[in-house]
Amino acid sequence: MPLEQRESNHGTLDRLVEIMRRLRDPKTGCEWDSVQTFETIAPYTIEEAYEVADAIARGDIDGLADELGDLQLQVVFHARMAEEAGLFTLADVLARICAKMERRHPHIFGDAKDGGHHLWETIKAEERSSSEDKSALAGVALALPALERAAKLQRRAASTGFDWPDISGPRAKIDEELAELEAETEHQRKLEEMGDLLFAVVNLARHLNIEPEAALREANRKFEARFRAIEAKPGFKDMSLDQMEELWVKAKAAQRA
Repeated sequence: MPLEQRESNHGTLDRLVEIMRRLRDPKTGCEWDSVQTFETIAPYTIEEAYEVADAIARGDIDGLADELGDLQLQVVFHARMAEEAGLFTLADVLARICAKMERRHPHIFGDAKDGGHHLWETIKAEERSSSEDKSALAGVALALPALERAAKLQRRAASTGFDWPDISGPRAKIDEELAELEAETEHQRKLEEMGDLLFAVVNLARHLNIEPEAALREANRKFEARFRAIEAKPGFKDMSLDQMEELWVKAKAAQRA
């Protein structure tokens, strides 16, 4: 359905809330929606967030409108389940994020003269200090993608002064971890050393001001485009590895051009 036609349907947050209320009705609601829990819905929430990112990466603005709606549904879904359990409501969720955004932007909504990302991080650190978990690593979500979580853990640690002074440190660490990986013969130890190597690569990316998750997504995109290009060549499956490599080099050059 075209975006303009969808907009004419006058979708509102209140309407979505009412739809979810009816779907969750234990007697007259949907047999699937009405039995879901926070735990069963959580994977869909994560999936929808990735589909938003995918639409952005593909430049699909019409698709982005769809995916943002799907993501909004997840918020309403969780809030409805919480309200049924007497925990909190959607109004509570909205009130908390509004208060948080105003609190973290005192240079916009308050009297602070200075602002920017450093102030945001300072305020977040102050908020964490009121938590029972006093670690600088408190609140780094376990469900984050591993590369992203590694980068966030490293940034938090660096905020305490635990960091390499320059890029030579993380670069040398990669060589060290690679050598340890190559020296291992037992599978479990290789797995651990591979993890250490990936962690070191993330550290190097952080020092280069590169988001490792974004970098790997771009590498995946390039690989997929190049492989699809050579895979479409007649007789591909019967080619030797050298012939495939020749096509790969050509596809790489064409992609860069």
